[in-house]
Amino acid sequence: MSSTSSPADAAARVAVIEALADELYEAWGARRTVPPLRERHPSLTIDDAYRISLGFMARRRAAGERIVGKKIGVTSKPVQDMLGVHQPDFGFLTDAMQVPDGGTIDIASRMIQPRAEAEIALILGAPLKGPGVTPADVLAATASLAPCFEVVDSRIDRWDIRIVDTVADNASCGLFVLGAARVPPAGLDLAALEVRVRKNGAPLSRGFGSAVQGSPLASVAWLANTLGAYGVTLDAGDIILSGSLVPLETARPGDLFELDCDALGGASVRFA
Repeated sequence: MSSTSSPADAAARVAVIEALADELYEAWGARRTVPPLRERHPSLTIDDAYRISLGFMARRRAAGERIVGKKIGVTSKPVQDMLGVHQPDFGFLTDAMQVPDGGTIDIASRMIQPRAEAEIALILGAPLKGPGVTPADVLAATASLAPCFEVVDSRIDRWDIRIVDTVADNASCGLFVLGAARVPPAGLDLAALEVRVRKNGAPLSRGFGSAVQGSPLASVAWLANTLGAYGVTLDAGDIILSGSLVPLETARPGDLFELDCDALGGASVRFA
């Protein structure tokens, strides 16, 4: 939504942002979708979309959820090509989004149109605040790594999204599963780590840490610097999902997803 100098126009802009934050929060709670935001409000900017997302998450926090980390979305070329979104975005993780390793997700009660992706999660031991954060800073701040499934979801009809839609929708956050391992990053080449994914026992996909902006360290540096512009920090103890290394895969009742990631070990999640 383009900026204006008129107080009336500015107030109308804020009203639209608040209304869309309400709409997405209600859609999330009711497990239903809404038409693409960009089609109904073609003047929405990415800054507007991030403010919608912050409003959406403020409503979830007011309802009792606690922020436990952040995620980077749409970092790898396979995912960008699949969704037609060609730049990264970010979202917030809450305690209610985490599913135990080996756990089962009941789609009907928790999700709308889930897709699973394999990632490398970084768990921070020190805070990061942009601008100016480098991959070396991210490495120094990282206490441990873990293998991860993110199960993304969209409140937008049929995943018909572009950058404004997914940004506003908290980067299409759904749920996430961390594997049991907590591996210090010292001595590891994160770009060279390979993840292998199986679906219902059969090989599905494989990818490397280099799929996310060359390295998970680079993608998290991007996140810290982008969040810094909105006054948001990456905090000690935060779980940071660095982006999918493989294409997204639709999850349906009865599916079992498993991954293994070199020195980081494995993770699994089942759907019902």
